[in-house]
Amino acid sequence: MSDKKPHVTVCICTFRRPAWLRRLLESLERQRTDYRFSYSVVVTDNDPHCSARSVVEGFSVHTGAARPLYSNEPRMNIALARNEALRHATGDFVAFIDDDEFPDPDWLMRMLDACERFQCAGVLGPVRPHFDHPPPPWILKGGFCERPEHPTGHVMDGQQCRTGNVLFRRRIIAGDDNVFRQEFGTGGEDKDFFMRLVQAGHVFRWCNEGIAYETVPPARWTRSYMLKRALLRGNNNLKFRGQRIVLLGTSVLAVPIYSLILPFTLLLGQHVFMKYCIRFCDHAGRLLAALGLNPVKAR
Repeated sequence: MSDKKPHVTVCICTFRRPAWLRRLLESLERQRTDYRFSYSVVVTDNDPHCSARSVVEGFSVHTGAARPLYSNEPRMNIALARNEALRHATGDFVAFIDDDEFPDPDWLMRMLDACERFQCAGVLGPVRPHFDHPPPPWILKGGFCERPEHPTGHVMDGQQCRTGNVLFRRRIIAGDDNVFRQEFGTGGEDKDFFMRLVQAGHVFRWCNEGIAYETVPPARWTRSYMLKRALLRGNNNLKFRGQRIVLLGTSVLAVPIYSLILPFTLLLGQHVFMKYCIRFCDHAGRLLAALGLNPVKAR
């Protein structure tokens, strides 16, 4: 790194998750820097009722830590919330982490080291599930809460990237006031963001040591939650420019095939059946979107 210490702005977009937000802020307070960099925190509240304000304002009072900067985006749209957070980012680097996650103490240091070592536009790290209570065995057996991981240094495809655990150079978004597109207000805004940057020539790599953990509550263990999420994901997929025809063609073929094989997957276990149900809903969500239907509104 250069003699000048880099500064990182950590951006958090939150929506009515006070307990999780407080845990995240506490874990950020414990980040190691080894005096090699500095960092600040921006919390953007995507709730018109400003439910996170008291958490942010009370945090420094009870911990003695520097108060995170609080901002509010009253329009319930995750893309707009991310843009609002970026408007307050002043660091050489920007990190995004979700409000239901919390990182290892050396998270920022590992991510920054990797970004500097590989001289890339940014790095992404693993998000591993954290259960406050043991989940049903079929959840673990099916790996429904697991996400793909890669060797450190792996070059990421834009479609594999997301903002749950990422650090990037702020200069790559300089001059853009609408980094995240408003039409992706219920999800997919991060994938669209990375795809555009990769197409512009920016390189993102993987840092497997920059670990964050995602809280997975019992409400997310339910079949209904997983299937609604798949329908919403499929619906959002059709918003990606230049991919509609290929995606729709794939789904037109996939839906009847999955419909035929789903009953037989029950013989292989609940976890296999649910995996195929989720794939079915991914494709069904696309077809419903093509018809102008969206059965799942909330993000």
